[in-house]
Amino acid sequence: MRLSVIGCGYLGAVHAAAMASIGHEVVGIDVDQRKIDALAEGKAPFFEPGLPELLTEGVASGRLRFTTDLSAAADATVHFIGVGTPQQKDGYAADLTYVNAAVDGLVPYLKPGDIVAGKSTVPVGTAATLAERVTPTGATLVWNPEFLREGWAVQDTIAPDRLVAGVPAGEEGERAADVLREVYHTAIATDTPFIITDYATAELVKVSANAFLATKISFINAMAEIAEVTGADVTQLADAIGHDARIGRRFLGAGIGFGGGCLPKDIRAFSARAEELGRGESVSFLREVDAINLRRRDRAVQLVVSSLEGGVYGKKITVLGAAFKPHSDDIRDSPALDVAVRLRGLGADVTVTDPEAIENSRRIHPQLTYVHDRDEALTGADAVVVVTEWDEYRRELDPAYAATLTKGRIVIDGRNCLDAGAWRAAGWTYYGMGRP
Repeated sequence: MRLSVIGCGYLGAVHAAAMASIGHEVVGIDVDQRKIDALAEGKAPFFEPGLPELLTEGVASGRLRFTTDLSAAADATVHFIGVGTPQQKDGYAADLTYVNAAVDGLVPYLKPGDIVAGKSTVPVGTAATLAERVTPTGATLVWNPEFLREGWAVQDTIAPDRLVAGVPAGEEGERAADVLREVYHTAIATDTPFIITDYATAELVKVSANAFLATKISFINAMAEIAEVTGADVTQLADAIGHDARIGRRFLGAGIGFGGGCLPKDIRAFSARAEELGRGESVSFLREVDAINLRRRDRAVQLVVSSLEGGVYGKKITVLGAAFKPHSDDIRDSPALDVAVRLRGLGADVTVTDPEAIENSRRIHPQLTYVHDRDEALTGADAVVVVTEWDEYRRELDPAYAATLTKGRIVIDGRNCLDAGAWRAAGWTYYGMGRP
């Protein structure tokens, strides 16, 4: 099939490359000329495992091309909207500027029978409004939310754990659903659930999934706050309750909390939309979820300060990690980088290292010192703070070897990802989050 993807940021670029890899002819469209030039050369403008290979293969095969010319969408029959919906600068609500611009720009090139498939995360009610602009062209709007995990986005696009499509009622919706089944034929052939809903349900599936995951993370971090005043170990607590099949162990990792371009802004936008609908009380707990999450960053900084006898001024502190999670160079609302900046604000000499996120971090926070080599970053440190659980920190860094590089023997494990016993045995004073 011939597909267009409007918006070639993280979501759009991955979707375009993945769709080309399963045999579709795809054109990716974006207003950013530099981004388009990089993608056209098979270069990913961000770090995502597996994406460069898909881009190179797709471009070389001729199935995948990129342009800034929106008229290129005229040849396609299915058009995916994958632009960003950032948080508004003056509030919690989602900014739909890019979604509205994408749809309005696409309308002149739509033909009867075309499908416009929204993938952006939007407030409930958005699709119904956009459909009023799309329907007069004879095209049909569907809402097809994405459920990508950064670091696993290629896999999640080609072999998702479920597909959701919000479609209009009647024959028009049935036909649109059939077209999407053709688009996702490889996933459906392997029994991936394909769930057909109305617009509102499809929109809510995405934001409610993110709200649930954020709540689960903040729940265990709330338990960490209790553990810290009672002497309990939150990691053992998480293991114990995680054996309950109704609860599960995933997303019960206490630490400095979640960040990135999805969970923080999505739960805030969900709260804002619920207020607009007169049901703010229904998701009022999300305010506390957000607050707990931000408190854990405070706690990490407090641990560093107390470990250095109350003063970090002039101390060299090495921060291991800048990205909000491993296997990514995304620093949007990164708890790791936030902790580093706060320590710098207290007068510490902060050195940050990260396998992928240094250049992104340097552009936003040039006041920090950045070192690419992990061992160089550790050299002479008074304290070490682990804030992103890359394997080269949690598995490959030998505590005895690290002790030969640093000046001090203090480690703050902001992700509870280190072997506390091994580090203590090597002479380190170890501090975890919610651990004795």
